[in-house]
Order: sequence, then C-alpha cells, then structure tokens
Amino acid sequence: MAEAVPVVVGIDFGTLSGRAVVVRASDGTELGHAVHEYRHGVLTTALPDGTKLPPDWALQVPSDYVDVLRHAVPEAIAAAGVDPADVVGVGTDFTACTMVPTLSDGTPLNEVDGLAGTPHAYVKLWKHHAAQGQADRINRLAHERGEPWIDRYGGLISSEWEFAKALQLLEEDPDTYARVERWVEAADWIIWQLTGEYVRNACSAGYKGILQDGAYPSPKFLGALHPGFADFVTAKLEAPIGRLGDAAGRLSARAAAWTGLPEGIAVAVGNVDAHVTAAACNALRPGQLVAITGTSTCHVVNGDAPLPVPGMCGVVDGGIVAGKWGYEAGQSGVGDIFGHFVERFVPAEYSDAAAAAGVSVHEYLTGLASAQRPGQHGLIALDWQSGNRSVLVDHELSGVLVGETLATRPEDVYRALVEATAFGTRTIIETFRAADVPITELIVAGGLVKNPMIMQIYSDVTRMPLSVIDSEQGPALGSAIHAAVAAGLYVDVPAAAARMGRAKPAVYQPDEAAAAVYDALFAEYTTLHDYFGRGANDVMHRLRRIARTGAPL
Repeated sequence: MAEAVPVVVGIDFGTLSGRAVVVRASDGTELGHAVHEYRHGVLTTALPDGTKLPPDWALQVPSDYVDVLRHAVPEAIAAAGVDPADVVGVGTDFTACTMVPTLSDGTPLNEVDGLAGTPHAYVKLWKHHAAQGQADRINRLAHERGEPWIDRYGGLISSEWEFAKALQLLEEDPDTYARVERWVEAADWIIWQLTGEYVRNACSAGYKGILQDGAYPSPKFLGALHPGFADFVTAKLEAPIGRLGDAAGRLSARAAAWTGLPEGIAVAVGNVDAHVTAAACNALRPGQLVAITGTSTCHVVNGDAPLPVPGMCGVVDGGIVAGKWGYEAGQSGVGDIFGHFVERFVPAEYSDAAAAAGVSVHEYLTGLASAQRPGQHGLIALDWQSGNRSVLVDHELSGVLVGETLATRPEDVYRALVEATAFGTRTIIETFRAADVPITELIVAGGLVKNPMIMQIYSDVTRMPLSVIDSEQGPALGSAIHAAVAAGLYVDVPAAAARMGRAKPAVYQPDEAAAAVYDALFAEYTTLHDYFGRGANDVMHRLRRIARTGAPL
C-alpha cells in the first residue's frame, strides 16, 4: 500500500470572497481549490437591517468568513480528490487592516443582542476610510512628541490601521467602544475560530498595529489623543505575538466539523494576503519587490536593516519572513478603479459590443486600448479614486483626468487609468530607491497578471523586466506554504518557499521606445501628484468638506 502524501490547505480571505486551495506539501502542486462568495459582500451604504451608513464606510459581517470554512474548504478537498486524513496543516491569510470588535471569547459585537443595528459593532474592512481625521491627529501628535516609531512608517500612519479605526469608534460611539473587549485583526480572529487560541500575528501587529521593538504607542501618547484611549492597548489590543510560520494552535473539534479536516492538525499563525504571497512567489530575498495586484495593490520587499522610507506602510522585523526587515507600500485603488470606470462610465454600445464578441467589457476595452501607442490618447490621470496609500498616505485625495476632449473615447480613459496605476507603482519604487532600499526585481501577482497589456505597460513605465507568479492562487498558496512549516515539514518559510513557491522570470521586458514616452508622461504625473498631493492646491480636501457639510467653507 502506497504511503500517503502529506497535503496542506491554504485559505485566502479576500475583499469579496474566500478561497481554499489544497496543495501537495512536497512540491507545491495545487491539487484543487474552491471559492465561496461572502453573502453580505461589502457594506458601504447600509447594514443588513437597513441602517444607513455615512460616506467612506466599508464594513463586513464576520459570519461570512466562517461560511468560507464551512463551504470552500470541503469543496476544495473534494475537488482535489484527496483523503482529508492526509491534510497535516492549515494556513490562512486576510485583507488588512480589517478589524473585528469582539467580546473576550471572540464573539463578534454585531452578534451581541441589541447591537445588530449598530454600525460600529461590525467589521471595519481595510478600505474603511472614515477614520482619516483620527489618523491625521495621531500623525500630528507623534511628530510633536518626537515618537520614534513614526519614522518606521515613513512619517505617516493610515486611516486604514488599527489605532485610527479604534479611535474613531471611541469618539463616535463611546457606548459601543465600552462593549469591545478585544479589538482583533480578522487575520487573527479566524485563527481564534479555528483553534480556540487568540494569537496576534507579527505581520499585522507590526504593520497595522504600530508594534515596534516589542512595544506599542504608550498610554501617555494614547491618552493625549483622548483620555478614554489611554488603556486601549492593555484593555483591548494586547495579546501574545506569533512568529510567521509557527503553529498558532491545533484545529479544534468545532472547526474540524466545519471544514471536514482532521481535529488536531497544525494551524499556522495568521498572515496578511499580500505579505504571504511573497513566499508563493519564492521572492523572500532582499530587493525582490512583489506587487500583489487586485482591487488594490500592495508592494512588499525584504531588506537587511530598517531604513526610513517616506510614506511607506511600515518596516517590520519579521513582518514578511523571520530574520529580515519587511517593507510594505501600497496603492489604495487599482482594480477597483478600472471596475468603477467600467461600471459607471462605459456606454451601453460598448457593453453590447463586448457581449456580441463574447468577452467582458474589460477585455473589450483592453483590446481597443492595446492598439494605441503610448501617449496617443493625450491623457494623464491620477490614480487616487480611493485615496493615496503610498507615498502621500492621504485617503481624502481623489482622482484627476487631464486632457479630455470631445473626441476622447472610453478606451482612451481606460488606458490612461491603467497607466496612472503604473505611474503610482513607479513612484513607490523610486521612493524606495531614494531611501537606499534596493529594488532589483519586480514580481507581479494577483488578478492583473492575466492582462498582458497591463503587464507590458507596467514593465515599460518602471523600465524593469516583470516576473509573474506561476499560480492563480497566490495568497492561498502562500498560506499553504506557511501551513507546511507549521506542520513541521520544513525548517522555515524560505526552505518551504524554495520547494513550493513558483514564479516565471522576466516574462515581460520593457520596450525602449515606449519607456521613453512614459518617462515624459511620468514627469507630468509627478507634477500633478505633487501639486494636488503635497499642499500646493488643497482643492480635493475642500471638495470633501463641502460634500460632507453641504456648506461653503
């Protein structure tokens, strides 16, 4: 009788769905996968009971995450055709910063009697940007007090992060804040559900929770923001920190019943979707920048030392892999921008033509835009429809399109928006290099890898060869790699990534003629970027205030 081959399961919790992949631990072969859409999706206008939400809110329902365990995992096992008894470990990843307010036993606050109609009782998704004012105050106070940790975040923390979102909760709904007993990253909450153990992962704690050199911001600092915030860390946040690749615990009987997996198998410490993808690409060496594209883009790269980089999302010891300093930067909107344009601004005749051709509107526009030479459309855009994460760290910035005429067509705008996101990535790369963080290789993962036009534009704009991940399940594969380490099959994550990760090297090469045009366009992009984003013209913030208040300022 043949000996069973150990397999592991990786589970990726995205913005709209969760997916599970079953992976052979010896070589990373993906044997089967399944996707489960969140029943409630993203709540941006109202709660499930109809309670209205203000602008810039983005909430989720935590029971949707458990449904992924109930449905996607058993379906992936069935698709793989493996015996569940052969599964030796589970790893997970999540969007971040996504926060779950809970009781001390992990019960989500929205499930507590009387709180189903309370917006602040729900999960605040990563793209909940309503805490910008709180983030601004945290930043100002940190600089006034000379807090050393602020430099580790490029001088600015984001409205997306743990402290800003918690401070918004305290100031807008102190009664609900008082009911919160644990303020939990979703990446750690799902591990809590799988194992019964609450362990904070080193990635989220460092990048989103301002944990540096073993300490969070002090009670004195927090109390200066709000007297009721002084004990936030000790009362609601603090928990043991788990190293990436370690086991957070063992699969509980309850979770085994949900998933159909063996009780007692290893469950890896939680992780963030972008950071775990670096292992899936086998791109853990310093200088290898991984751009994980999707609704947004996250850029992660390892270095040998912590250096201050303006506007980055953080540099964290062991934030991507133990023993290296992990850097993160990002763009708040990428795929979301393309989707918004297609959904809101493409005329019916284009949708009809796409349907007649049997392709999506995105594919139809891509075909038309691909026929253009760089600069042919006469447009330049700023990619800030969802604000700017790096390097300006300002989610109240908004989009710009320059050069539109009565002859401008949808495919022109579509290509200009793609180019704008590529310029945003180049801005991040140049900012890293200017801060002496080397970027020697660009590896792209995520959904946009499937679009050759987008990939070629990114190569031309950055003047770098583009490698691409050799998997459609990057985060889930990365989580499976961490599961294999947690199960004791590999000594560490780099060893597992070397066997299980995969990328196709230098698939796209920059075209010199196109790159020269993009150099000129990038200079125009940078002028607009600095004019609107660095204080020369504060019109975007003024428009936001008028929109919120309905009054002239």
